[in-house]
Amino acid sequence: MSAVGNGWSEEDRGRIAAEGMSLEEAERQLAVFRKGVAPVRLNRPCRAADGIAVLSPEEQEEMLAVYQEALPMKRFLKFVPASGAASRMFKGWYGGLHAGGFGSASEREAFLRDLTRYAFYGDLEAAAAKGPGLKALIERRDDPEILSLILTEAGLNYGSLPKALLKFHAYPGGARTALEEHLVEAALYARDGGGLARLHLTVSREHEQGVRVRLAEILGTYEARLSTRFEIGLSLQSSATNTLAVDPRMDPFRDENGGLVFRPGGHGALLANLDGLDADVIFLKNIDNCVPDRLKPETVRWKKILAGRLIKLQGGIFRRLRLLDGGAGEAEIAEIARFCREKLQVVLPKEIEGWPLAERGAYLLSVLDRPIRVCGMVRNEGEPGGGPFWVEDPTHAGVQSLQIVEEAQVDLGDDGQRTLWRAATHFNPVDLVLGVRDFRGGKFPLERYVNPDWALIARKSEKGKDLLALERPGLWNGSMAFWNTLFVEVPIGTFNPVKVVSDLLRPQHLPA
Repeated sequence: MSAVGNGWSEEDRGRIAAEGMSLEEAERQLAVFRKGVAPVRLNRPCRAADGIAVLSPEEQEEMLAVYQEALPMKRFLKFVPASGAASRMFKGWYGGLHAGGFGSASEREAFLRDLTRYAFYGDLEAAAAKGPGLKALIERRDDPEILSLILTEAGLNYGSLPKALLKFHAYPGGARTALEEHLVEAALYARDGGGLARLHLTVSREHEQGVRVRLAEILGTYEARLSTRFEIGLSLQSSATNTLAVDPRMDPFRDENGGLVFRPGGHGALLANLDGLDADVIFLKNIDNCVPDRLKPETVRWKKILAGRLIKLQGGIFRRLRLLDGGAGEAEIAEIARFCREKLQVVLPKEIEGWPLAERGAYLLSVLDRPIRVCGMVRNEGEPGGGPFWVEDPTHAGVQSLQIVEEAQVDLGDDGQRTLWRAATHFNPVDLVLGVRDFRGGKFPLERYVNPDWALIARKSEKGKDLLALERPGLWNGSMAFWNTLFVEVPIGTFNPVKVVSDLLRPQHLPA
């Protein structure tokens, strides 16, 4: 390779450009690796009435009414990150497949006993019919062959499909995929006054065609059944959001041919997909968090409550921004500061009271004129995931902000920080409602509200060689660090994720 300035070869520059990345961005990423990522500094975990609102029955009904009133006027949309493959769901089953069967008789018996309880059992029977049949395979305890039929192209190929296309729930009329459950949900709370429900999914390139085919097969049926028209968008994670990998010496990692290696930038890379949506209110929820129809009412109710909470707060913000934009007086500035503290949970610098009126107004305008998110939080019952915390602002002593924090962002080697992390009472189920328009009706440029310092560096390997990978600030972590954030306690029944295949055997995912 021919070397050029700054250590990049001509081939490197071409590869960087082909990735859709600028040379400046490549240099910035290398600098992040070499400098390291500073952990966030926790002040305290959020608790009920200290960062997390617990709505009274009267407040819940008020928020439902606000949501209902907004339906004819607002453009609602449901955004579902759905690009992940399901392979991690089946880690334990892959172990059995590669080992020629489960390691113990008890594992094998449990697997064979539970097969009929999975919503995909009917499809598995059909796949096995080309051979001796599923009943015969079960009788002779042939778990390797059954696993092959579930996970590989010999049968259902579930190990290579996205979660969106897996059969999650059984109904008398047939089984539904996770994709179909989210279609039904969208009709129940993201449908506007004209009967149009908007749903946007991010998908990976290798799964895009499969998702499109499935949608073409089912959409007419669901539109008729739900008396709803669907507007469905699909988008791919842009290769321009990929990040450089480095070797343990912090030099660019290279493949066997000496070429640069790039890796997907994590779910924070989906901020660009989110930024491209045209909507007033966006519901954000993961693809694997869905339930059968019998349990949907609670989820739907709380989605509407969160949306009503956002719409009401946004109305109050917009009224005050118009005052600030026109030049607010002393009494108005004082009231706006109270609103920020009491309604938005914003901690203002103590010295603000001594600032000239114009400076206070400009600062409050900058505080209010941001995207807003209302995030459902559930009581911590041992599920994995990040949680809500008051986080120190490194630029203002004594100032904290409400943030969703992942374990990897915290210095658990610090006794005090570890104690705070373990004291959390709530965790993040990824149940967000977003307001992405400003008070003039324009769209916020979401990249402006990212904290780039909240990236993550992860240890990975490529063909047996160690590397370090850079993940962009998480979509609901650093990518929304400078949004106005409100946390609301929601019932644990609204959170029913499927992280491993056995989660589908939990009572909430089975027929009543």
